[in-house]
Amino acid sequence: MRALVVEELAAEYAGCRVKDLPDPVPGPGEVLVKVRAGAVNFPDLMQTRGEHQHKPPVPFTPGMEMAGDVVAVGEGVTAWKPGDAVAGGSRTGAFAEYAVSPAAALHRKPESMTYGQAAGYQVCYLTAWVALVRRAQVQPGEWVLVHGAAGGTGLAAVDLAKHLGCRVIAASASDAKLAVIEKEYAPDAVVNVTQGFKDRVKEITGGRGADVIYDPVGGDVFDESVRCIAFDGRILSIGFTSGRLPVLPVNYALIKGFSVMGVRAGEYGRKFPEKGRENNEAIWKLAAEGAMHPRVDREFPLDGWRKAFDTLAERTVVGKTIIRPDL
Repeated sequence: MRALVVEELAAEYAGCRVKDLPDPVPGPGEVLVKVRAGAVNFPDLMQTRGEHQHKPPVPFTPGMEMAGDVVAVGEGVTAWKPGDAVAGGSRTGAFAEYAVSPAAALHRKPESMTYGQAAGYQVCYLTAWVALVRRAQVQPGEWVLVHGAAGGTGLAAVDLAKHLGCRVIAASASDAKLAVIEKEYAPDAVVNVTQGFKDRVKEITGGRGADVIYDPVGGDVFDESVRCIAFDGRILSIGFTSGRLPVLPVNYALIKGFSVMGVRAGEYGRKFPEKGRENNEAIWKLAAEGAMHPRVDREFPLDGWRKAFDTLAERTVVGKTIIRPDL
């Protein structure tokens, strides 16, 4: 089979190559999947540089998420059979023609979703669910400001918050991206953050500020978010795509009475396994019902993996970028 392989850790994916490898064989409790789509996430890019918390030994095939068809099952697997359309995956391995996954990590592909949509669903929507439902415990009618709203996790938060009955402000540095979000997701308001956003957020919320701020950006965005969070509000720290780790003067939190909550959806499930199972069941139930709307921006063949990675590195994507080994 052909697969993208990280042969050495280096900047700008310099250590990555598409290579021919032996077809993998599923072991006990595992499933072999013919990959139809693999979703590109920021952690995939970080792993190629050795900058992510999870550091697989080199060489490895990146790719956290996939969707495809079961072609073989290992010993003891009864939940899946050849021909089943599935989505899910593991921490690595999706950017290949075939991938092995633990059987328990797979979910049935919703009929309403394409392979690309299903591949890009779990990580982003699980993050949004843990952030909004588990950590912030959002309530209908609350104002939720979503930074990085055009990215995969941001767009998932917009989609889920609307479904939960929140009033959503989608924020981005691109008017073109905001226009797409307005058309396809109908947030209650949009804000271009290029020239600052705190005054606009206060205006939209009648001077109160946002009850919940979903922040995968960090840096200057976090600093200004502190100035437009409502009293008793919650700032959700999802990540730091800006590249700068912000520092919070705790007197702000004391005076304004807000909380800062870290969100690591995968680690949350590992620390609380029963809640983790409930979280996954909840998001895939919403998917099966057609209640969520993951957006695929672009698809690339396996040989186009570099261009696919660049869409995230250069922030040109609205939703998810997909690598299609079957193209």
